[in-house]
Amino acid sequence: MQSFLGFASYYRNHIKNPSHITSSLYKLCSKDVVFEITKERRDAYERIKYKLTNAPVLIFPDFELPFKLYIDAACSQGLGEALHQRQIVDGEPREGVICYISRPLKDSESRYGATQTECLCLVWALEKLHYYLEGAFFEVYTYCTALKSSLNMKTTNRHMLRWQIAIQEYRGNMTNIYKVGKSHTNADGLSRGPLENVKSNPAYDPEVSAKIPIHLMEIDRRRNFRFSEWAPGSGTLEIGNTDSEGTETPMLEISSSELHNEFFSAVLKSYAKQKQCGILLQIFQQRYRNPELKSQLEGLWLRAYNDSKFFLIDGLLYHREKHTSALTLVDRDQISLILQECHDCPYMGHMREDRTKERVASTAWWPKWEQELSQYIKACERCQKANRKHGKKYGLLQHIEEPKHPWETINIGWVTGVVPEGKENYNAFLIILDKFSKRMRCLPCHKEDTAMNTALFFWNNIISTCGVPKIIISDRDPKFTSEFLTNLYHMLGTKLAFSTDYHPQTDGLEERMIQTNEDILRTFCAYGLEYKDHKGYNHDWVTILPAFQLAYNTSQHSTTSKPPALIEKGWNPLLPVDHLQKNLLTINYAAKDFHDMWKRACDTAGKCIAEAKDYNKQRWHKTHMEPDFKEGDQVLVSTLKFNNLKGPKKMRDSFAGPFTIIKLIGRNAVEVKLTEEFSRKHPVFPILTPPEIVEVEDSPGPVRKIIRARRIRLNGKDQRHYLVRFKNQTADQDKWFPEDAIPDGNLHLRRLRSSRRTERSHQ
Repeated sequence: MQSFLGFASYYRNHIKNPSHITSSLYKLCSKDVVFEITKERRDAYERIKYKLTNAPVLIFPDFELPFKLYIDAACSQGLGEALHQRQIVDGEPREGVICYISRPLKDSESRYGATQTECLCLVWALEKLHYYLEGAFFEVYTYCTALKSSLNMKTTNRHMLRWQIAIQEYRGNMTNIYKVGKSHTNADGLSRGPLENVKSNPAYDPEVSAKIPIHLMEIDRRRNFRFSEWAPGSGTLEIGNTDSEGTETPMLEISSSELHNEFFSAVLKSYAKQKQCGILLQIFQQRYRNPELKSQLEGLWLRAYNDSKFFLIDGLLYHREKHTSALTLVDRDQISLILQECHDCPYMGHMREDRTKERVASTAWWPKWEQELSQYIKACERCQKANRKHGKKYGLLQHIEEPKHPWETINIGWVTGVVPEGKENYNAFLIILDKFSKRMRCLPCHKEDTAMNTALFFWNNIISTCGVPKIIISDRDPKFTSEFLTNLYHMLGTKLAFSTDYHPQTDGLEERMIQTNEDILRTFCAYGLEYKDHKGYNHDWVTILPAFQLAYNTSQHSTTSKPPALIEKGWNPLLPVDHLQKNLLTINYAAKDFHDMWKRACDTAGKCIAEAKDYNKQRWHKTHMEPDFKEGDQVLVSTLKFNNLKGPKKMRDSFAGPFTIIKLIGRNAVEVKLTEEFSRKHPVFPILTPPEIVEVEDSPGPVRKIIRARRIRLNGKDQRHYLVRFKNQTADQDKWFPEDAIPDGNLHLRRLRSSRRTERSHQ
């Protein structure tokens, strides 16, 4: 009715007293008025149709004035055109219709594209209306922007080229104007109405129908019940009711003769078990309203009823919003089914909350459905494992004691993945970095080196010149570092029971140092690039590594504003360019002056390190938050660093688990109890990776066993459901689930089949 009145209102200026004729029809568009087709309304409908096809809407053409040609091609349906002209009528300029023309598309034409179909519409209109348009100026109104350049269009389509030649005779007289499709309804108003995806629809898509469950299609079809489906004498069609006092009541009822399928029959039975639904059904079934029944409604039910949100179709209660309406559900099993269909199924894609909410809102309604949907999606195990996490990460910046002297705190890191070079075929190098002076030592090694080999490297190259560090920061696992320290203390020959602090993470200094070294190596030793000295000698990365180390240690560091070598020793090693200044006057500092200069350099370095620490802490805390995990919590672990998982990396879950926290290690690490599948992994993970798993509040807990199976028919297909018994629960709490909804379903099914075979063997 709204589509028809909107189409008719386009020509309201050419109809005498149009509001008087359509007033009774406009009342049918109100939500609180009885939808009753009376003789007066049928006469008004026929009268409007007559007015639209007769004078004064249809006018005689004036060939001294320009014409307006409105064209609209409905894909897979037909072509529609309207020829207008703006004339002086009753002393006022008005636009009137000269004629309408239209035709359906041929079978071959129905496969044209949108631009090609619109161009066909223009060519056909010029051919049919040539006796009006030849020699006259006219404007062509279309919603296809590509048609604006139809006279000069560059295309290889043979149809478009032939049509372009055919319309060249109108060059100079024809002007193409774009008009928004929503306001372009006078040429073809009915083709823009929404159609259902049924076989009678020319745009019917059987694949979409096959993917959408039957009960969801039925809900959508009932919700889109139209006035055009009703015919006089086919039954009653009522929207709202009027009591004895003439007061309109906020309800709608449509009775039709359609068979209920199994799903709708179950919904009808569930209404009798719910108190508020029963009250609403009693209200709708009474011709005259009982105020006492309305007073029994509570909460959201009363609020929705007062806002005219409920209506009834074939005994089923629907809840409507501004643009949608949805079936009202009260049974928990039916609600769970709708949630699964709107989120878990492949054609729904496990979408995020806002997209799933849109689908559920147009399918079903129940009190507090938005909160329940939000909790359901947060508790979805597949979403938690497969989707990446966004927002703030867990774990505030852990405080590492700032050093007071050189080589008191060191960073150890390994660079691997380089080409084997040198006499020993080194394929990695060890970076040892002093956290105070930023002095770096690079030692070629093998990535297969054990903790003993690393301790030997440390003994031969660091201990003799730098001493034993107080704190070692490494990204290796605790077991490796423990063996490394044990071997190192054994070499020192000490039996003191002191321990060196170990931090299972880095503070960014080591990673940045590794990046700098890789950039320098890539500059001289990139693949396919050979660095040669003046004698033509080829340098591999092992040979040139000491030069890189010297270059870094003698250059100014961004944190301390001093070269690392100067802070460590008080002087900079000489470089070849320094010999250019040998003729300059050399100033010899006294011992006290040298000590004061070195002390100021160390103090400045310490101050700069503290400022850098505070700055990094502020930046870190902007994107991280304090974790609130405790022992016994269920968490998921990121699989980003898991290298031994099956399948391609892009298709793996982002998280594995859930695992139980058995111990908190400091503030930023947890130890979890890994399952057998991940037993070879180290059980300690940084707090950044394990998000807390969300479980459904009324989750029955872990599965104990599967009792039996049954076969049901759902969505036209046979499916197996299994009766599941949960741990610490009685038999009356058993529930039926499909196989893919049972945690560790394959394991429990194997046990069920094994027990059945055992029973048969004993019989």
